[in-house]
Amino acid sequence: MPQLASDLSQQVNQRLNQVGPSGIREVAQKFSTIPGIIQLTLGEPDMNVPEHVKEAAIQSIRDNDSHYSPQKGTMYLRKGIHHYLMESQGLDYDPETEIIATVGATEAVCASLLTILNPGDKVVIPTPAFALYFPLVTIAGATTIQVDTSNSNFVLTPERLEEVLDQEGDSVKAVLLNYPGNPTGVEYPQSMIEGLAKVIADHHLLVIADEIYSELTYGVDHYSIANVIPERTILINGLSKSHAMTGYRMGYLAGPAELIANVTKMHAFMVTSPSNPAQAAAAEALHNGLQDPVEMRKIYQKRRDFVQHAMDEMGLSMATPSGAFYAFVKIPDSYGTDDVKFAYDLAEKAKVGGVPGSAFGAGGEGYIRFSYAASDDDLAEAMKRMQAFLTHKA
Repeated sequence: MPQLASDLSQQVNQRLNQVGPSGIREVAQKFSTIPGIIQLTLGEPDMNVPEHVKEAAIQSIRDNDSHYSPQKGTMYLRKGIHHYLMESQGLDYDPETEIIATVGATEAVCASLLTILNPGDKVVIPTPAFALYFPLVTIAGATTIQVDTSNSNFVLTPERLEEVLDQEGDSVKAVLLNYPGNPTGVEYPQSMIEGLAKVIADHHLLVIADEIYSELTYGVDHYSIANVIPERTILINGLSKSHAMTGYRMGYLAGPAELIANVTKMHAFMVTSPSNPAQAAAAEALHNGLQDPVEMRKIYQKRRDFVQHAMDEMGLSMATPSGAFYAFVKIPDSYGTDDVKFAYDLAEKAKVGGVPGSAFGAGGEGYIRFSYAASDDDLAEAMKRMQAFLTHKA
């Protein structure tokens, strides 16, 4: 096995050295070695891709659809994205100039940040937030301004955003919003989105709106900020959550044509173009599968209610998710804010895996995230084990 020459040990992007690996993946990997553990760590739907969507991918392979697609994705897929955004949110984007198909929403976030940021720029991110965002901002040479929302029901209010922008000055370039949110599952009401949009516009900022969980809401309608300030919004979404297509790696972004032209360049440098069979499947989902998430929503809502009831029985509080499939739970008082110790104790002694809240930034300390995108049987057993562990600890 070759070893790197000692004189090359520092020949890497120094910004990359400033960030660690994904805290979520790191914990999931470590816990996976524990025999018999029930993993509630990853946001990985346990449901299957709809049959008609799978058939579209298979047909693409049969048709020898094996050559490079246009860099922004096939026109049929981009028209499908246009169709979905019009039907679900009333948003009108030109498939030719304002939409890009990406390799997952992850690539869409990365390409967007690398396009808009310069060294010295700042990005406001309400936290706790998906851990991916922080290292990407760092690698782009910018600085993350984490805004702890744990004392405001895990939402960034317009008033708090105004305060932060006044403090940070003109170097703030963008606000990154993810809602319904990971790790909390909290959705922003329309009135708050409209208030945030006004502050963003008043301060001449961009907003990156990661709305990957928009199809998974319970009792509330998702309202995109692109309805209010489309001229300032990079809208990101994908098929991983709505159609259980995590392994297909299909996402997309939409925005003003001038901005999308630059994001397209970055996207093309990174991946050239997405996989053709995956694009065919995504196009089928968006053209003909808009009702596919309906049954999934019902299942997730039932699981949410089950987990929330279980946490109530254990005397643990959690943010009430109105979307996504995460329970963000306050750890027992006996652990203080040491969510890492609690997560490891729970994994090793109760064989239940969750992600320490501190992995999600400021305001996450003292919490643990469980994904209820798991089978009913696994969830029932996990809650039973957790109850026994807490009873024994007491």
